[in-house]
Amino acid sequence: MSACLPAGATESAHTERAHPPHSPPPGRSRRFRVAGADLSAAVAVFLIALPLSLGIALATGAPLQAGLVAAAVGGLVAGRLGGSPLQVSGPAAGLTVVTADLIHQYGWRTTCAVTVLAGLAQLGLACLRVARAALAVSPAIVHGMLAGIGVTIAVAQAHIVLGGEPQSSVPDNLRALPAQLARLDPAALAVSVLTLAVLLLWPRMPGRAGHLLRRMPAALVAVAGATAVAAAAGLVLPVVDLPSWHSHALAGLPDGPVLGLVAAVLTTTLVCSVQSLLGATAVDKLAAARPGAPSPVRSDLDRELLGQGAANVVSGTLGGLPVAGVAVRSTANVHAGAVSRNATIIHGALVVAAALVLVPLLELIPLAALAALVMAVGLRMVSLHHIRTVTRHREVLVYAVTALGVISLGVLEGVALGIAVAVGVALHRLTRTRITHEEESGVHHVHVRGQLTFLAVPRLSRALHLVPQGADAVVSLNGSFMDHAAYETLQDWQNTHTARGGTVEITGRRSGVRIAEPGALSTEPAHDGESGTTGDCRCRPWTAWRNHQCERPSPAPDTGDRPDTTHTSADAHRPADPGTPARGHAPGGRQLVRGLSTFQRRTAPLVRGELARLAREGQQPSQLFLTCADSRVVTSMITSSGPGDLFVVRNVGNLVPPPGAESGDDSVAAAIEYAVDVLAVRSITVCGHSGCGAMQALLGSRPGSRPGSPAVTPLGRWLRHGGPSLERLRDPGAPAPRLAGRAPADDVEQLCLTNVVQQLEHLRAHESVARALEKGTLELHGVYFHVGEAQAYLLAEQEEERVFDRVREVDLAV
Repeated sequence: MSACLPAGATESAHTERAHPPHSPPPGRSRRFRVAGADLSAAVAVFLIALPLSLGIALATGAPLQAGLVAAAVGGLVAGRLGGSPLQVSGPAAGLTVVTADLIHQYGWRTTCAVTVLAGLAQLGLACLRVARAALAVSPAIVHGMLAGIGVTIAVAQAHIVLGGEPQSSVPDNLRALPAQLARLDPAALAVSVLTLAVLLLWPRMPGRAGHLLRRMPAALVAVAGATAVAAAAGLVLPVVDLPSWHSHALAGLPDGPVLGLVAAVLTTTLVCSVQSLLGATAVDKLAAARPGAPSPVRSDLDRELLGQGAANVVSGTLGGLPVAGVAVRSTANVHAGAVSRNATIIHGALVVAAALVLVPLLELIPLAALAALVMAVGLRMVSLHHIRTVTRHREVLVYAVTALGVISLGVLEGVALGIAVAVGVALHRLTRTRITHEEESGVHHVHVRGQLTFLAVPRLSRALHLVPQGADAVVSLNGSFMDHAAYETLQDWQNTHTARGGTVEITGRRSGVRIAEPGALSTEPAHDGESGTTGDCRCRPWTAWRNHQCERPSPAPDTGDRPDTTHTSADAHRPADPGTPARGHAPGGRQLVRGLSTFQRRTAPLVRGELARLAREGQQPSQLFLTCADSRVVTSMITSSGPGDLFVVRNVGNLVPPPGAESGDDSVAAAIEYAVDVLAVRSITVCGHSGCGAMQALLGSRPGSRPGSPAVTPLGRWLRHGGPSLERLRDPGAPAPRLAGRAPADDVEQLCLTNVVQQLEHLRAHESVARALEKGTLELHGVYFHVGEAQAYLLAEQEEERVFDRVREVDLAV
């Protein structure tokens, strides 16, 4: 198996075994240590996994012990070998329909053999390193598959909730439901209703007592409460039956038609792999979103597939259900504070102990309580969030077809239908392009709605030739894709039309933003100001701010050892020999001239229309952005803003002198007053950054003296306004701001953070700001930009503690 380890797996395993600093010498034995957070998380996950494993086994029609076997193997094997340390594996609700169908067709021992073969297939896929290919499946198909499985589970378990037996398919269950309602068992229904009520209300308990009680998993409380009530009331109900482990059925040789068994193996492999890999990516996002947590290592998906395959081989061999990553347990593991794979492994060991020791207690659980628990899980798989997401992306048809296909035909058939519909929808969108021509006030408008491909070139050409020679034309592209054939047609017509005296403006608006022309790379020759050679500049035309750092082939060195070398943008920042200009920068004023020329040729045509609108309407910025004059802080880049969005004030140290300060310079106060009272900005942001020279200068001042004194230079007099920040830093009673839950790296970083907080307080002292804050028309924000990490941090007030949290978008997936 080690021969198939994906890249990084051996290294990762070696890293886990590496000796930490101050560890004993390698020759001495080391005790196995478990973090307290891992131990508490393991207990929390175990309490959730125990009833869910029994419930899923009940829903599949497998021996109930098979659920415990799968839960234990998922924790011990997948937890140890998998590439997602915080993901918890076990018998998953997404495999219920597949496994139930296999048991119904081939029997339990053959189902175990199918599980083993599916695990071997996963091992093969891990060796081929194709794990990320599974993420290419449309989310609408995955969500539709889960929704269809959830409906199938819920409809089947409804019969057990009512005191009956489920049928083999959803249509059969729906047809039998009226008869089942006529002969329902009141005791089973009462226990099920109690279980569902606890599941619904337990997470919503109010008050401090509710906060403490909610630490107990709702699933465990619901099943345990229903069991206690049933025992106290003396209800006669079917209960869990765990036969002796001596009679536990293990895997046997596959028995059945070859094509049917191959389809079963493929279905199990597909569902297990896709669910586990999507779950691993979701766990990464959950772990990264935890407040105060260090940046987690991304999951190794190929190794995760290897761990899931090994777990399925072991589970199937021992007579367990198929294993996959489980969203409910993984989410509980992350929220409980787990920091390593030890939590998952310990949870598996606890399941083994419970299966051996707690059998008498488990056999008191009514089957109706487990059925209600699994039915609730199935209903939650039909996520309203997913439905809203696919609706927003216009993929409802793919979602609905996949879900209905899974419900009526089966998982593999439903997924195949979903893929076919997704391909059809993509082709329909690619070919459905509307091209219209109209004239308004002497200007000819050609509107293109949809993707512009070679299929639409004839219609595009006809519409363009409706524009008379010498006329003013505007081509509006309302789409996100243009292929090479369409681009060449448009460019050829534009060159011809402008050569004959006409004007052409090409715009593309999505949410009011102009899109750039296609073309992966610009191949326009660019003159090298130093060597006199000409190279192909590989900068994109819409990133003109990189025009002096773009990648260009450099001439071969005289030694002839390396005939072709390339210097990148990083080379522009490397130290050069004394007296030698930095490569990529034109000496003297040629750099400025080159930049202006590049703007006129490449950028100006793309922004001319937007700037013309701003010139007519005047500036209407939404926020005042006050930051340092440091050349590495590019405000438009880190805020993804464009012309007219920001009213920017820059100075040394991003300082805001308080009102009445004897500075002799009212420029900052004037800008604040103009932005708030005249431009009516809705927010003011103070942005500090790492490695600030002004903060280093402040720290260099003598303790007890004012920064910059004697203030004999303009810089020294200006830095006096940073004095309150320095005093705040040296005040032992003042709470120090933190950076993403950690302490600042050094005194300079701590002063940079403290300075942002202090300048926000100076802002509140300005009369115009205070008035707008009182009216509720203005917000203040603090931002810290780490230059080396290219990471922005946003100031958050948390119970008298100021924390700069990472700015990132988190998408929680199942």
